[in-house]
Amino acid sequence: MMSPRNLPLFGWSSVGRWTLFGTMACIAASISFTLLAFGDLSGELALRILISAVALPIIIGAPLFFYFSMRMRGLAIANARLGRVARTDSLTSCLNRGAFTSHINAWLRAPAAASCGALLMIDADNFKSINDLYGHDKGDEALTVIARAIRSVLRNGDIVGRMGGEEFGVFLPGVTQHQAQLVAERIRAAVNAAEFSPHGEPRPLSVSIGGAAFSETTSFTQLFRIADQRLYGAKHAGRNTAAVVQVEDHPTINLQRTA
Repeated sequence: MMSPRNLPLFGWSSVGRWTLFGTMACIAASISFTLLAFGDLSGELALRILISAVALPIIIGAPLFFYFSMRMRGLAIANARLGRVARTDSLTSCLNRGAFTSHINAWLRAPAAASCGALLMIDADNFKSINDLYGHDKGDEALTVIARAIRSVLRNGDIVGRMGGEEFGVFLPGVTQHQAQLVAERIRAAVNAAEFSPHGEPRPLSVSIGGAAFSETTSFTQLFRIADQRLYGAKHAGRNTAAVVQVEDHPTINLQRTA
């Protein structure tokens, strides 16, 4: 499952390379200057000058290059963390809507991307009643339980995001309509089986899922529109259901959203 947990680009190997090659460059520059300035000297004095030309860059340059490399590594780590914060929903640790959409658009535009896949839209059933009965803090807890259940059935490379409120999105690269339907059913079952006991009172959770599978060139806008329609078709059908259709065969329908 894809998540914003990439390692910093400026790692320990980069620190070592900067320190080593920076020091070697200083040594080379020091030796070149020494030979130009004192090339006419010979004997023991010339040897001492040459040793000094090598030793000083090592004694002074290596620690400096190591220090600045560590500072650069620290900045890279800080930037990576800021990037993760900017891309991640703070409550559920899923991608936020903007990052989720960007990931999918990038995947759909990639020349080497698989020729098929699916977008699932997932919405918590009767979520308003949880907030009304138990409070918004327990509603937030329910969202984290649902997000964890969704992630538990996904593969590495699948993309999950929180679209806002109690709605999530999942992108499944390289799957057929049938495979996407199976994943949707596994997500639904995982949410049904998840433990959620606000104030010690067991409360079942369920989700409705709509999906759009594709096998031809498409766009996120088209996938989202069809998956969203299927989602609210599942809501109208009684909730706690999943329906995935093929984009190429899907007729346009208009449905009013229900909670």
